[in-house]
Amino acid sequence: MRQLIADKEDTAQVFRIVKALSGNSYYRNFNRFMKSSDGRRIASDRADLLETLCDRKRLATCAPGTLGRAYLDFVYGEGLTAEGLAEASEAGGLEDFGDPDVSLYRRRLRDSHDLFHVVTGYGRDALGELCVLSFGNAQFYNHGIAFIVGVGIPKMKLEAAQLPVARAAFEAWRRGRAAADLTTFYWEENLDRPLEDVRRELRLRPPETYQRVRALSEQLERDYQAVRQA
Repeated sequence: MRQLIADKEDTAQVFRIVKALSGNSYYRNFNRFMKSSDGRRIASDRADLLETLCDRKRLATCAPGTLGRAYLDFVYGEGLTAEGLAEASEAGGLEDFGDPDVSLYRRRLRDSHDLFHVVTGYGRDALGELCVLSFGNAQFYNHGIAFIVGVGIPKMKLEAAQLPVARAAFEAWRRGRAAADLTTFYWEENLDRPLEDVRRELRLRPPETYQRVRALSEQLERDYQAVRQA
């Protein structure tokens, strides 16, 4: 955690923390996943979400305003790659669960992180990342993620007192509780659908607190990155 606090871009530390503290959460959430018809279908199809998200040509065929195009713009528009999280998870020691279905579920959670950003409306700034973690923890509780959010809120409040950090994170948690289960959503089959239709199906209302301060939060993020790269 000290290493992550020192450099929030060191994503491998996130996976190390989650691995150390997750306990039986993956199995508990996997069992819930397999009780849903969509979850069983995803597992039966051996759906490889990472392969789909790495296919830029396929994503480029999605019309503007669709889920697939929004993802393409979000990730690749910022010079990122879908493989980035996979590489960080390997560096952080991604756990081999032995059961191929559990492993598929675990990889799917990892690979859908930026899709969570897209549909929930949270950016890649520090507050946006904190809110995505808080949202996700409301959907699939994990002690490690809760620990990161619990440490992240007071740290960010000290560094950016002008941002409503706790309020935005709590709103994200409430949105996660109210939304449909994103872990069982068959992303690959919905890439060509309008993003707003997907959000309505997933019962996702706008993140009002975050939206009010997004411009400021993104400016603070740019300032941070400029100092970090200097």
